Amino acid sequence: MSKLKVLIAGSTGYIGIQLITLLCKHKNVEIKYLCGNSSVGKNISYYSKMLKKKKLPKIIKFKKELLYNVDLVFTALPNGEAQELSKHLLKKNVLIDLAADFRLKKPKDYIKWYKQKHKAIENIKKSIYLLPELNKEKLNNYQIISCPGCYPTSILLPIIPLIKKKLINFNDIIADSKSGYSGAGRGVHKKYAKKNLYDSLRAYGVGFHRHNSEIQQELKKNTKNKVNFIFTPHLSPMFRGILSTIYVETKSNISIDKIQKNLKRFYKNKKFVKVLNNDSLISTNDVINTNKCFISVCKTENKNKLIILVAIDNLIKGGAGQAVQNMNIRFNFNETEGLR
Repeated sequence: MSKLKVLIAGSTGYIGIQLITLLCKHKNVEIKYLCGNSSVGKNISYYSKMLKKKKLPKIIKFKKELLYNVDLVFTALPNGEAQELSKHLLKKNVLIDLAADFRLKKPKDYIKWYKQKHKAIENIKKSIYLLPELNKEKLNNYQIISCPGCYPTSILLPIIPLIKKKLINFNDIIADSKSGYSGAGRGVHKKYAKKNLYDSLRAYGVGFHRHNSEIQQELKKNTKNKVNFIFTPHLSPMFRGILSTIYVETKSNISIDKIQKNLKRFYKNKKFVKVLNNDSLISTNDVINTNKCFISVCKTENKNKLIILVAIDNLIKGGAGQAVQNMNIRFNFNETEGLR
């Protein structure tokens, strides 16, 4: 069986490096091209010593002629650039985007939240927002796969099964999320050079973070109603990982055990999501360097108020690992290949 030929555009960022690291372990993949801009001509090992012994191509500038020689393109680019690239896709190409270019289904929402016009509106209908545990059934109908953001992954995985079963109220869902600074990209060190990045916890995007649009879109899609929620992200002094603390109110007479049983039933055959015993105190350390998501439901003194804890690795389950998982599903590989 011939290997899937892959091009990675945006290969030198944290997500790009993590993606290459995972694909190097994948028995069905050949990395044909690594593309960049300021990094052209360099070896990828310049950006990650872990890749020093891997036989990988030198970084080159993307040009549309390269698409004739590949089956799959991964894009880990600044917002807007995957849209431009998508205009050159051939019928044989599949695009998996790790940025936000095809997450929002309404162009006006993209303008509102990303402050730029969508450059490939005609390709939105060819794309699917794919959180694989929730909506992989119609995947083969789409040429473009849009991977969710890291924060939305940690929030949507526990909440969507509960709102679909109407076990929690649609109002006043609060998500308080802490992320390792790798989530802000390689430029984070310069951006926060004078703000004590490595020793402080910092809230940002309060009330208006871009991921609000993505979370709202997916919650509404699954309820047909507007769901009122508040999301606040924080940058923490650790390199990787996300811990989301989500506050919900249950419907009348819904117990914590029923909430947990519903989540366990929903994720029973899902390989990467683990629902723990009630009141388990989880940490990012439980999931670092894995494609796993840990969920714990915790009681409070208020009868109908619960706290849901969720831990993921933002660079893997919240990024490159989820992209590989989506690739595995799309091309009928074992879903865990490259992710064990």
